[in-house]
Amino acid sequence: MSSSHMKYFQKQSDIITNSGQKITVYELNVEVDVDTLKEWAKHLREHYCLDDEIDFLRSGTELSRENYLSQIIFPDPKKGMGAAVMSGDFAEILVHDYIEFIEQYYTTRTRYSRKVNRNSSTMGSDVLGYKCLNVTKPNNNDELKVLEVKAQSSETKPENKLQTAVNDSAKDVARLAESLNAEVQRLVDRNKHDDAKIIQRFQNKTDRPYKLSFSAVAVHSKTSFSEDLLKEVDISNHPDSNINLLVIRSDKLMEFVKEMYVRASKC
Repeated sequence: MSSSHMKYFQKQSDIITNSGQKITVYELNVEVDVDTLKEWAKHLREHYCLDDEIDFLRSGTELSRENYLSQIIFPDPKKGMGAAVMSGDFAEILVHDYIEFIEQYYTTRTRYSRKVNRNSSTMGSDVLGYKCLNVTKPNNNDELKVLEVKAQSSETKPENKLQTAVNDSAKDVARLAESLNAEVQRLVDRNKHDDAKIIQRFQNKTDRPYKLSFSAVAVHSKTSFSEDLLKEVDISNHPDSNINLLVIRSDKLMEFVKEMYVRASKC
């Protein structure tokens, strides 16, 4: 996976909520760099369809690569929930990038491939990150991070998406087993059995203890970002009193998201 676009992630000052929790804030400050944007577009595309598989997958449709991706694979921002799904997928992929390249967790990135309906979101936990020293020798210091992601990419009135992420993150406790199993299945389908063993290490916390943490993430355009709303975030009803809070914001985000999917279709 390409990481050249991570230079656009710029750490901002933390925000402290009214109840004393820290919110980590990053600005996605994108500059026009043709080579970086091309690599980033490939990086985005391959979450949905690997470049070495696309010609076989499209052969029955007789569509060009570009039309196959834009008409069958990528969310369609002009239909139904397509714009919201495109925004949500992109936000989650940004968070995958954050936990892999900044926080150094392993993440499978299998969530967006083999969708039956391109304009719907995949069920289960949004983003899972793993740190495992040795799959054959489970260690209590191994870590599983579970992240719930909400996006408001449009230039609209601010909503407290981080609070929504906190509230929905509480559901991850109940659905974690299913989400882990889905990750194993998707990796096996790709014949990545060694990677699947990393996830399997975390499927039985009772007999093989590890550190489990939760995060709530909001991805905003600059217009929909509100520091005042963020300060109102309340985590008191979440089962993890140490839940991590993260916000990523970017100027004219939805416009950029649509542009990136167009770039990703041109391969």
